[in-house]
Amino acid sequence: MRAMRVTGYGEPLAMQSLELPVPKAGEVLVQVETCGLNFGDLLLIKGTYQEKPALPFTLGMELAGTVTALGDGVTGLEVGQRVAAYSGFDGLAEYAALPAEICVPIPDSMSMTDAAAFLVAYGTSHVALDYKAHLKPGERLLVLGASGGVGLTAVELGKVMGAEVVAVARGAEKLEVCRAAGADHLLDSETGDIREFVKSLGGADVVYDPVGGDQFKAALRACNPEARLIPLGFASGDVPQVPANILLVKNLTVLGLYWGGYARLRPSVLTDSFTQLFQWYDEGRLKPHVSNVLPLEQANEALDLLRRREATGKVVIEVSA
Repeated sequence: MRAMRVTGYGEPLAMQSLELPVPKAGEVLVQVETCGLNFGDLLLIKGTYQEKPALPFTLGMELAGTVTALGDGVTGLEVGQRVAAYSGFDGLAEYAALPAEICVPIPDSMSMTDAAAFLVAYGTSHVALDYKAHLKPGERLLVLGASGGVGLTAVELGKVMGAEVVAVARGAEKLEVCRAAGADHLLDSETGDIREFVKSLGGADVVYDPVGGDQFKAALRACNPEARLIPLGFASGDVPQVPANILLVKNLTVLGLYWGGYARLRPSVLTDSFTQLFQWYDEGRLKPHVSNVLPLEQANEALDLLRRREATGKVVIEVSA
């Protein structure tokens, strides 16, 4: 089978030919059709992600495909069933042997492209806003990096959950994508003042931040008393330090989130979230925004779209037809 692999940190992916994997007990073999790319993939290539697999390894955190074989002891899945999985790795290969417990059946209404764009982005935002921050209807949600893969889903989910959503993104084109996803208020991060703009609206009750840096600092000062802030990434490259005196005076709560960690820490958090998200998808309340779909051999070009922040929503790789 073909696979796009990391053979050296900081180097482009290399296409390699590998033996077809054999599913072990408790695993299924999936013919991968699509793979969603994520900012975390860029960190894995650099060797700066929370996890650092041994070289070489196959990139690709989330995938969708069809079950082609079952390992011993697998129940609840069948050959021919369409599934999606947050695998962490191995998505950019034509086949993957995966634990059956991480494979989620795809609703009949969901395309393979949508499935590959769904789990990480929507899962991250839903766990952040629901399980961690307990976002309530009528609260004001500030989303930084709002046109990106996870940010755009936070805008969409915020509206589904009844919040008033403030979207911060760079440039008119990206802000228009945020408006289409349901944002109530738009702010250009290049020209606007986050602190003053949000305070003029009445302050933020929840801050969703995949950016970090100066934007986090400005958002912190735009918070209402008892607001919750969720740092879940640092796309700016700057990890902000939180002044504890501001937390004290305003009774603020900072909630760290490493979404993938729940796969081991408390898997039910993810599976319960997926159940709710798939229901909303079936009801037509969620629609993944995929800006680019490229073939497997162009995975490096697809990753460049993320590096240059030229994509909106998700970038998906067609691994096999």
